[in-house]
Amino acid sequence: MTGRVQGVAFRASAVDEAREIGLTGWVRNLPDGSVELEAQGDDAQVAALLAWCDHGPPAARVTGVVVEDRAPIDDERGFVLRR
Repeated sequence: MTGRVQGVAFRASAVDEAREIGLTGWVRNLPDGSVELEAQGDDAQVAALLAWCDHGPPAARVTGVVVEDRAPIDDERGFVLRR
């Protein structure tokens, strides 16, 4: 995600949202000021998180979301915040 997505509780909110939806994966800040997120679940679950990512938490101002399909990770458990 790009825009004002760091320093606005985006990662913590994304963790809460993903866990509520039932996804596994992770979210982290990148040095360029963007946020990277990897999520696994069924299509409807992932679509729900992507819809949330379009706006994020109240203080965020999301200007872009790029989606890339990746191979599933078999042993991934939970949804975590990476540093």
